[in-house]
Amino acid sequence: MKLPVVFILISVMLDAMGIGLIVPVMPDLLQEVQGASLASAALWGGVLSTTFAAMQFLFGPLLGALSDRFGRRPVLLLSLVVMAADYLVMAVAGSIWLLFGARIVGGITAATQSTANAYMADISSPGQKAANFGLIGAAFGMGFVFGPLIGGVLAEYGTRAPFYAAAGLAAANAVFGYLVLKETVNDRIRRPFEWRRANPFGVFKYLARLPGLGPLLVVYFFYQVAFTVYPAIWSYYTLERFAWSPGVRGLSLALFGIAMAVVQGGLIRPILRRLGERGAVIYGHVADVVVFGLIGVVSSGTLLLILTPLAALPAVITPALQSIMSKSVDDNQQGELQGALTSVSALAMIISPMVMTYVFYNFTGPTAPIYMPGAPFFLSAILIGFGLMVFLRARPRS
Repeated sequence: MKLPVVFILISVMLDAMGIGLIVPVMPDLLQEVQGASLASAALWGGVLSTTFAAMQFLFGPLLGALSDRFGRRPVLLLSLVVMAADYLVMAVAGSIWLLFGARIVGGITAATQSTANAYMADISSPGQKAANFGLIGAAFGMGFVFGPLIGGVLAEYGTRAPFYAAAGLAAANAVFGYLVLKETVNDRIRRPFEWRRANPFGVFKYLARLPGLGPLLVVYFFYQVAFTVYPAIWSYYTLERFAWSPGVRGLSLALFGIAMAVVQGGLIRPILRRLGERGAVIYGHVADVVVFGLIGVVSSGTLLLILTPLAALPAVITPALQSIMSKSVDDNQQGELQGALTSVSALAMIISPMVMTYVFYNFTGPTAPIYMPGAPFFLSAILIGFGLMVFLRARPRS
């Protein structure tokens, strides 16, 4: 594997790790800086998480557009340097407002996944795009697995230790990128920067006018909302339904992350050879409807644990769909497109937890019309089915 690709994959993995790395210490850190109760810390934790996602939504298209104009290399390297400094600020923060400001900056720097995807699109032939986007998905999955595990170990050395570790990793990767990353944006594909297309609303409006691309953005959004049921509901569902301990919940999520990495990093290639990109998207949607339905009705915790890694089999949807959309825009719009997809994912992360937890409450609370803790997964199955219907009608240009 070429060193620039290794750098891109490490950058994406650090984005995923950076979130999970600090999760184990956030309740203790928030109580420490506030001197308040766990309930108050949980409230602020929700505010910080929403703020982080909101910044990704707003700044994904901006960083993508900047990379189309000034190049992928400066955007990626500068973001890593700022990310390292941001973690150092969080490591020494003594007030909730300093943490709040750091999460704003952190959300902006984490929006560079759009630039990483654009770089991968630049160096990929049309036939390689889906598989290479799958590598990025695999890197994100491994970061999702290793982040909480490493964070939990480092938390034994104090609430600030994970932040120093995250700062060191970001700084080291910036140096690595400075040495190996070659610029892929040249005068042939360089695009002038326009503010009206550097915000999520402007770029959605523009991209939706391209033949067949608007429906694909809708499909991508519904998939992201449905998929977010896992981080939003999994812990609550498994505790309510099967009384799983935190250790078992962590193990199940690790199994899911590893399985996603295997699917997107390896299995996607034979699936694409057999089904093609369009067929892979259809297969993934159908499989997801089945998986969500099974999770919603399964009555044994052991069976659910066995089903957990199998739930990652539909993960071919994202790279295959990204590849189809990447081929639908010009070479000088790759950063713009990937910025829009970053914003779509962030918007789903803002909306989905609120919707899924509300549904879970209404079907498990004291006033529930019927006891159904799996209701959020049934909702996800419905959303996936709707997305499949939209996809089957879409005819993107190539």
